[in-house]
Amino acid sequence: MGPDVWATCRELIPAGSVFAFLAEHRGRLFPAEMFADMYPSVNGRPSMPPQILAAAITLQALHGMSDFETVQELRCDLRWKAACGLGLHDMAFDSSLLAYFRRRLARSACPNRVFDAVREVVKATGALKGKHRRALDSTVLDDAVATQDTVTQIISAIRAVIREVPGADQIAAVQCTAHDYTDPGKPRIAWNDVQARADLVDALVRDALRLLGRLPEQQLGEKAAGAVGLLALVAGQDVEPADGSDGRDGRWRITQGTVPDRMVSTVDPEARHVHKTRSHQQEGFKAHLAIEPETGLFTAVALRPGSGAEHHEAAVGLDLLADEEQPVHAFGDTAYSTGEACQALEQAGHRLFLKPAPLRTAVPGGFSLDDFAIDTTAATVTCPQGHTVALSDPGGQHYQRKAAFKDLCTGCPLRERCTKAKAGRTLTIRPHHDQQAAARHQAATDPDWQADYRRWRPPVERAVAWIVHRGNRRLRYIGTTKNDTWLHTRAAALNLRRLINLGLTHTNGTWNLAPAST
Repeated sequence: MGPDVWATCRELIPAGSVFAFLAEHRGRLFPAEMFADMYPSVNGRPSMPPQILAAAITLQALHGMSDFETVQELRCDLRWKAACGLGLHDMAFDSSLLAYFRRRLARSACPNRVFDAVREVVKATGALKGKHRRALDSTVLDDAVATQDTVTQIISAIRAVIREVPGADQIAAVQCTAHDYTDPGKPRIAWNDVQARADLVDALVRDALRLLGRLPEQQLGEKAAGAVGLLALVAGQDVEPADGSDGRDGRWRITQGTVPDRMVSTVDPEARHVHKTRSHQQEGFKAHLAIEPETGLFTAVALRPGSGAEHHEAAVGLDLLADEEQPVHAFGDTAYSTGEACQALEQAGHRLFLKPAPLRTAVPGGFSLDDFAIDTTAATVTCPQGHTVALSDPGGQHYQRKAAFKDLCTGCPLRERCTKAKAGRTLTIRPHHDQQAAARHQAATDPDWQADYRRWRPPVERAVAWIVHRGNRRLRYIGTTKNDTWLHTRAAALNLRRLINLGLTHTNGTWNLAPAST
C-alpha cells in the first residue's frame, strides 16, 4: 500500500475541500458500526471496508463520475486517496465493487444512511436552528436508457419471455412468426410505409398474445414472472382495436394519442414520459427537493417516477415536510397548491407560501370564478349581474358541486363577458374552495406575502442547478430505488460541501460551525 497519503502529503491536499475533510473525519462521519447490518456474515469482514466505499460514492456523487472514472481517481489522484484512506501505492479495487456496495445499500433497511449521517451533522451544528423556511421544487432527470418505440418494446419483451420462461422458446418457434426474434436487428420492412408499419405492429401484438396464451401452467421465478408481466404490459399499452374491429377479431393498431403513464423502455420499466410544462416533455424521473433557503442545505429529497397522481409534486411535497420537528413556512410554485395538499399542510401547522394556480375564464378576459360571490355554507352563488342560484348538494362541502344559471343568462348584459354556452354559465365548485379562494386573494393583495415569496422561493432554483451540475441531468442507474439512493447521496455530498464552506469543524467531541465573521 505504501505510506499513508494524508499523513505524508497533507500539505498537497486543498485545505477546506471535501477531500481534506473526509481524510480527517471519515471515521467520525462514517463509523464502521454504521454499516454493520449490511454485512451480517460471521465468516469474515468485507474485502474493502465500507467506510472507504461510503467515502468513495460520496465523492463520486459530488463529482458526477462513473464507476470506472471513480476507480481511476482512487488509483491516480492523491486527493482521492487521502479522502478514502488509501496508501500511496494502493491500486484501489475493481469498479464492480462500487456497484455491489450501492446494491447492498439500496436494498438495506436504511438505503439513505449517507444522507442521514450528514443530516445528523447538520443537526449537531445547529445550522438550521431558528430557520423555519423550506422551499420546494422538482426537476426532471433523464433516464439512463434509450427510449424505445412500440415495435422495439414488443420485440424486446418477447425476447425476454423466450429467454427467461422455460419452454417459451419452443412455443415461440411455432407461434411467433412476425419477426425472427433471434435476429438482434429490427424487422426488415419499408419504415417509411405507413401501412407496412401498421401491419408489423398488428403482427407483433398477435405474436405476443399467442405466446402469452400458450405458456404452460408452471411456477415462475422472479425474472420469468417479470418478463411475462412486462410482455403483457407492452402488448397492450400502445395498441387499440384497428379500424372496423370490435376488439374480438385480433386486429390491432397503434393507439391514436398519448397513453397515460406509458412505459418508455423495457430496460427501465419505471421510467416515464414527464411533462414538466405543457410544451416540454422528457423521459425519466422527477427529483423532488426541499431546501432551507438561507443556507441552501437540502432538508429532504426524493426521486419518483415522472407520472402518476401519487408522484405529483403536491403529494411528494407532503412527504418532504413530514419529518420537520416544527411547523415551517413552505414555499412552492403552483404544482404544490392543490386543495388537498394545502389542507394537509395547514393541518400540520405549516404556513403556506404556495403560488395559487391561475383561474381560467370561459371567455378571454371575462369573469373568473373569483368574480362570483360563492357562499359554500349557504350553498348559493351570485353572479356579477346579481343573479343568485343554489349550489347542487350531492354530498355537501366535501364534494364537487355545481351552480347552473341557465335561463338567467338569457338577455343578461354581461353575458358576452361571462359565457359562450348556449345553456348559460355553469360553475363547478370543488372541495377546499374557500381555502383556495382565500389563498388567491392573499397572493394577489398581501404585499408582505408577495415580498416573502419573491425572496425565499428563488433559492431553490439554485439548489436544482447544483443537483444537475456536472452532467447529472442524466441518471446513471436503472429503476427508482437505485436512482433514489443516488439522489440522496448527491444531496448529502452537496450538503457536506456547503457545511465545510460554512466552517464545519469537529471540536470537543462535537460538530461545530465557525462563528460568522463580523
